[in-house]
Parts: sequence; structure tokens; C-alpha cells
Amino acid sequence: MTPFGQKLRELRRERGLNQKDMAAALGISAAYLSALEHGRRGVPTWAMIQKIIGYFNIIWDDAEELQRLAENSHPRIVIDTSGLSPAATELANILAVSIGRLGEDDIKGLIAQVEKARTRQR
Repeated sequence: MTPFGQKLRELRRERGLNQKDMAAALGISAAYLSALEHGRRGVPTWAMIQKIIGYFNIIWDDAEELQRLAENSHPRIVIDTSGLSPAATELANILAVSIGRLGEDDIKGLIAQVEKARTRQR
């Protein structure tokens, strides 16, 4: 499951909605909605994200958070390290091999470290 899929499922369940009814309201199939929730589909289009935001009547920070989650929810990411340092290539390869064996606390810690480094670079 992706972060976007998890949030989408939480929103739907909090409101007591089933996939079939929500999908019909959005003009998509229940199978596509299920695939979004389970992370079997890539990042939804901007238009689809806007439909979901409108459907749930989400505003301001919550809408931005849903968009951010969608942007960071591609289930099959490819990291191109061509032109980067050997250390960057090594890091990408270590993550590719190891990510399935890392615990949630380790993953959250790595995310925090990367976010901190990105903030320093701005």
C-alpha cells in the first residue's frame, strides 16, 4: 500500500463509504479505486486528485497533504544515478536491496534524515 492509498482508504472508511459508491461518484471503476488504495496503480493524475479532494470536500492543508502523498506514492520507483557520485549510486542500490527488510522505525528515520538534508540544500 502507498501513503496515498492508505490516506484514501482512511478518508473513505471514516465517512462510512464503500469503494463501489465512491468509484461511481468519481466516474471510475471500483477496480481502479481498489488498485489505487492497494498501491497497484501509479500516481493518480492531477485531475483525479482534484476529484477526490472535491469529493471529500477537503480544503487547504489537508488538500495539500493529499497531493503531497500522491506525489510520493509511486509503487515502482526508478532511481537514475547517472551523473551522480559513486556514493549516490551505492545508496540507491543499498536501498533497492534492503528496503523490504527494514523496520518501520528505520524507514521513518531514513525519511527524516533525507528530508533534513533536502531542507539544508534549499
